[in-house]
Amino acid sequence: MLARLLPQGDYSLITHELTRMGHQAPDTFLGDSDRRLVCKFLAVPHEAASMLMHWLHQQGPGYWGYSTAGAEAGTLDLLCGGPATLVSRLREEKQPVLQPFVAVLEQALQLQEHATTRLVLGDQVCNFQQRTYIMGILNVTPDSFSDGGLYLQPEQALKHAETMLAAGADMIDVGGQSSRPGAVPVPAEVEQERAVPVIREIVQRYGALVSVDTYRASVAAAALDAGAVLVNDISAMRFDAQMAPLIARRGASVALMHMQGTPQTMQQAPSYRHVLDEVYRFLAERLDCALQYGIARERIVLDPGFGFGKTVQHNLDLLHSLEHLRALGQPLLVGTSRKSFLGHVLRRQVWDRLEGTLATVLYAVLHGAVLVRVHDVAAVAQTVRLLETLNSRTEMRPLAHEGD
Repeated sequence: MLARLLPQGDYSLITHELTRMGHQAPDTFLGDSDRRLVCKFLAVPHEAASMLMHWLHQQGPGYWGYSTAGAEAGTLDLLCGGPATLVSRLREEKQPVLQPFVAVLEQALQLQEHATTRLVLGDQVCNFQQRTYIMGILNVTPDSFSDGGLYLQPEQALKHAETMLAAGADMIDVGGQSSRPGAVPVPAEVEQERAVPVIREIVQRYGALVSVDTYRASVAAAALDAGAVLVNDISAMRFDAQMAPLIARRGASVALMHMQGTPQTMQQAPSYRHVLDEVYRFLAERLDCALQYGIARERIVLDPGFGFGKTVQHNLDLLHSLEHLRALGQPLLVGTSRKSFLGHVLRRQVWDRLEGTLATVLYAVLHGAVLVRVHDVAAVAQTVRLLETLNSRTEMRPLAHEGD
């Protein structure tokens, strides 16, 4: 069983959840959602679900609950709400069957209450309450979906890194193996030979923050030796059993991404009963795994994995629901840049998706993303900077080359 807290104060998010469950929103919390605790319990055994629903109805006005079939056999998913005292009231009950609800609710509340507002990268601290951070994509591969082959040569790669840094990138994300749909893995030695020398040179030449896009511990270790400060792992430390111990031992930072399947299989037939619930459950489990290994919360980033094992509708639903993932209390990284779902919606080829990228980046930033991974750094940096100025999140800072 898992509890997912819904964002407070947004009635539309609650009604959207109820509609997906086949219910209408109750009048009992109209205009009052900002003062209530609303949560969704996932995979609740039938007996426990019946007991909680009965208990909620006994509490009188202000308490409510709705159910739908769970993803696992013999379970239900419950959307429940009540006053902020709901947890303490449940805790006072003597019925053992209700205590698991208390445990998972308290766990969810602790994640939210102890949310980190910063990310430690090497000896630098990124404060997300001040601004959004931009990660520039540098694929040193011959077959990446958007820019494969353009930066395979080291000098080409370094020149592009320099251009992105000058345009406003806070970090360069270097990948030596394509993760596009259907991509065939290359040997670890090849991936390392492509990525590590470029990482070392970027760090030495520009003093920049660099992340390595890999799911292999051996490549990650070499990249960290070369000066990388973050491991961007599309498998969320699942594909290599040595990855989590390595990151914990080295005190590195990590981005944990959701993916259904593998790059070879992920787009063959992606299927979800409820994409938000499944992505939330996955990220919660991987976050817990990282914490169990001793990786500090301020070194963990979560990525919902746009385009990785998701249909066009799954991507749109996940983007619309992005704010729900903030309940995990971790910085959110979003990578929608030039993705195929933008092409499907806008009917644009991969090289003609800048407008779609900008729209999704702005939406993501407004709904909880604090890092964005992009190809078109200059356009995104200017767009995000203006949004921050309008929102008064940061004082106006001059752009590079400004002054005439």
